[in-house]
Amino acid sequence: MSRPFVLSAVLGAALAVGLASPARSATWDIDPSHSTVSFIVKHLVIAKVRGNFKTFSGTVVVDDKDPAKSSVTVKIDPASIDTDNGKRDEHLKGEDFFNVAKFKDMTFVSTKVEKGPDGVLKITGDLTMHGVTKSVVLTGEGPSIEVKDPGGNVHVAFSASTTVKRADFGLTWNKAIEGGSVVGEDVKIELEIELFKKR
Repeated sequence: MSRPFVLSAVLGAALAVGLASPARSATWDIDPSHSTVSFIVKHLVIAKVRGNFKTFSGTVVVDDKDPAKSSVTVKIDPASIDTDNGKRDEHLKGEDFFNVAKFKDMTFVSTKVEKGPDGVLKITGDLTMHGVTKSVVLTGEGPSIEVKDPGGNVHVAFSASTTVKRADFGLTWNKAIEGGSVVGEDVKIELEIELFKKR
């Protein structure tokens, strides 16, 4: 039920950061210590459950001459899922959901970058989760201005979001209740990402 799916998602928006910065070749890495990959899914129809993945990494390579050829790659450890409830997290890691013993990684690899009529960058890519690969579209907001940390490293930040369906990735566990089901089918992924430029 995770937004790993997104997972995805995270690096895609990162590309928006690189494309909006001054023209020059650069490789940006996600700073996991100052980034969040989270998700929201309905519970019992009426409530929302939030969670995140603690372990993830990714790289954005920007092509100055042809931004459409820029690339994004991301990897997420599904076993790092955290919904602030140990019993629920163990259920999510098990065979009913992510089956982390068998499917150890979730990945996102970009396939297309385009700018919409509103100027917002959209990054299409292949998200692989639970042994299933599907194309997803990430929408980026930002980037921030470039800022140097005390060590001279350049950082930028951005936000991104997308919505995916659990069933598309084989995550079909559920139980029926009056008026709906225990777990919602739509999962919203929200990304708050900080990147640093490799030197």
